[in-house]
Amino acid sequence: MAGQEGKVYAGEIYVVGLGPGDPLDLPPINLSLLRQGSGVYLRTAYHPVVAFLENEGIRYQTFDDIYETSRSFDEVYQRMAARLLELAISENRPVVFAVPGHPLVGETVVRILLDEAPRKNVKVSVWPAPSFLANIYSLLRIDPMEGLLVVDAFQLCSFARKSGKFTVPPETGVIVSQVYNRVMASEVKLTLMEHLPDTQTVYVVRAAGIPGEEKVKKCPLFELDRQHSFDHLTAVYVPPLPYLGEEASSKPSSYPLDPLVEVMERLLGPGGCPWDRQQTHQTLKKYLIEEAYEVIEAIDQEDMHKLCEELGDLLLQVVFHATLARKRGDFDINKVIAGITEKLVRRHPHVFGTKEVKDARQVLVNWEEIKHSEKEKKQRKSLMEGIPRCLPALQKADKVQAKASLVGFDWPDVSGAVAKMEEELREFKAAFKGKDLQEINSEIGDLLFAVVNVARLLGVDAEDALRSAVDKFIRRFQKMEEKARTRNLKLDQLSLDELDQLWEEAKKEEEKIC
Repeated sequence: MAGQEGKVYAGEIYVVGLGPGDPLDLPPINLSLLRQGSGVYLRTAYHPVVAFLENEGIRYQTFDDIYETSRSFDEVYQRMAARLLELAISENRPVVFAVPGHPLVGETVVRILLDEAPRKNVKVSVWPAPSFLANIYSLLRIDPMEGLLVVDAFQLCSFARKSGKFTVPPETGVIVSQVYNRVMASEVKLTLMEHLPDTQTVYVVRAAGIPGEEKVKKCPLFELDRQHSFDHLTAVYVPPLPYLGEEASSKPSSYPLDPLVEVMERLLGPGGCPWDRQQTHQTLKKYLIEEAYEVIEAIDQEDMHKLCEELGDLLLQVVFHATLARKRGDFDINKVIAGITEKLVRRHPHVFGTKEVKDARQVLVNWEEIKHSEKEKKQRKSLMEGIPRCLPALQKADKVQAKASLVGFDWPDVSGAVAKMEEELREFKAAFKGKDLQEINSEIGDLLFAVVNVARLLGVDAEDALRSAVDKFIRRFQKMEEKARTRNLKLDQLSLDELDQLWEEAKKEEEKIC
């Protein structure tokens, strides 16, 4: 078989695009080639234009049987390409191979043909048609020049499983084609959720380019496979994620933890520090708490040099625990950082997504709703679940009350909370008169809880307020000790009235300084 340029070929294949689905998008030259008679093969009959071809009296054969008898898509594409090359060599006329959309967009068989045909001395000519992508651009108002990654659903999931990687370039949207059923949609969802926020907005696009059948459904990523009408004409669009800029690139981190991690590895490794190597998550608990409180002390003192140092000590505890976990095979510092980063993004859809909020309180409500949806699989039964058992009592009371307020179980204003505090004080006094220690203990607890409620509604942190009061007491008591020393007095030998007089002097001096 001779080509136009005079070269003799063993066979010829015309690869013809059928367009996205509207017969009006089928180019006349492509239709003419399809009308030539025998030798027309469709990759699949599952395409809207096929009914039009039948009405036009066009005879064809399909390769749908290969889908049903192959073990994988790779095998499907390889078998189709081999079959076409055999037909091209055995036929006395060009073989017409028709594919949905544009032949060079998402058509693996065509790519294989273009690679293999020269080795078989077979000529391949491509006759383009509009792609479904152009219609998606129009439906979703996408400019592909701003950055767009197009990937087949099977290739996406297969590559991610094999390599464990799927990197979205910065500022780049993603179109996933051939999301042909709910099972594939679930695979796509799980693959994307390994790298993107669960609440990332996605668009399910069906029948792009087919008048009267086009549908676009917006949903969060975690609900992708709960949508309906998945078929061979369904694609999923993931908008660009601006916040992924540096994270998705290969640019080195500006704040590397590597040196600290390497030091910790050395301390815990062979020949390292005997004390460090004896530590466990349990033995380190008290140090974690101590370092956290030392950070708070530096903040209260407004000592930035000390704060910098104490934050380093606290960070060491995080790295210490992560290194111990890595040695056990549980997780490492990378997973810690990746987890909290992803959680922050997921729980701030008003920053990284499309959700809008009016104020800080609505942010907290959204936060709890997102946490609730995250824990649905764990069957969380109460809003109070997840509050750390070991929180300081005042801080825990504040957290409990704040969670209850999210569903409206709260005083409309602080006056109601003050009245409740006064009621609890009266009940304490009654218990005190009754001299029942168990009742006194209970009423003191109720009174403290009521005081925290008043503080919360006034915007006062009860834990900080009590800590400040204790620090103030310490300062004044130390002033009393100083005054007693200068007067050659011993506090334990003074009467309560004399102690009270020293206290008032210390108090007045402090008030003058303030």
